[in-house]
Amino acid sequence: MSDGIELPPAPPTGLDDDLIAAGLRTLEAEADGIAALSAAMADGLRTPFVAAAKAIRDARGRVVVSGMGKSGHVGRKIAATLASTGTPAFFVHPAEAGHGDLGMITPDDVVIALSWSGETTELKGLIEYSRRFRITLVAITSEAGSTLGKAADVVLALPQAREACPHNLAPTTSSLMQLAIGDALAIALLESRGFTPRDFRILHPGGRLGAALTFVRDLMHPAEAMPLVAIGSRMGGAIVEMSTKGFGCVGIVDAAGNLVGIITDGDLRRHMRPDLLDLAVERVMTGKPICLAPDQLASEALQRLNTSKITAVFVMEGTRPIGIVHLHDLLRAGVA
Repeated sequence: MSDGIELPPAPPTGLDDDLIAAGLRTLEAEADGIAALSAAMADGLRTPFVAAAKAIRDARGRVVVSGMGKSGHVGRKIAATLASTGTPAFFVHPAEAGHGDLGMITPDDVVIALSWSGETTELKGLIEYSRRFRITLVAITSEAGSTLGKAADVVLALPQAREACPHNLAPTTSSLMQLAIGDALAIALLESRGFTPRDFRILHPGGRLGAALTFVRDLMHPAEAMPLVAIGSRMGGAIVEMSTKGFGCVGIVDAAGNLVGIITDGDLRRHMRPDLLDLAVERVMTGKPICLAPDQLASEALQRLNTSKITAVFVMEGTRPIGIVHLHDLLRAGVA
């Protein structure tokens, strides 16, 4: 009994072993499928893969992905991955296509149709529409000689592979292989376009991913919040500035506004002495402090702070500080 709730008895050990064995067989079957796909990429898939990637890259329109059943679920993921990595794409359900959604597809687009057998009847309308308006059709199928394969301009003929299902029926290995070739296309296009983390951030402003791809300038405190004193100042004034601004440090600037050093809480402890308040700041400061650029990623800033074991850092344009960012600012923004 636990809090008045009776827990079910532990299953027999034999059942545990059977479950683990089934799980391992599934992973091994799917790994074999991916291995076969990798081998095909170096052989028969090489030319059509390049042709598909170039057709998508050079298209003036968007990528339209379609598929039925499990292939449809995979198609939605492929469209989402393409869109989030710089290739405009969307999914059209083949059944809805026959009821008006074909109007979403233009001659400038590229259609990717998924069907393991290549004989999905619901794709018939989409295939005919693509041929009628000379829209580039890329097929992802295991049957190059199927209806879909024969109609397509480019056929990504995936190698035959046994499903992980013991009856060789439930789409498992085949779905994973379709997803993998879609990912391969998306990443090949990403690299071909020179898509950068900054581009990625524009398309992913939300969640932890968006936070990690936020720029330092988006999180830094402005110039008026910076704790700064002039070189030649006394430590008494520097400590007041440090305490007032609340960053646990104070920057030292020369007459031209260049940052020449920094004093942290640790520096105060190391230089604790009766006449500390009367010392010139340059006798206590650490020269050449660690700094950040405004266009650095917040994730890079967090890594820099953690590696250097510091909690605040000045943001610079050239040799002049323009802001300051604290570890807590990064954590509050969800950067991790």
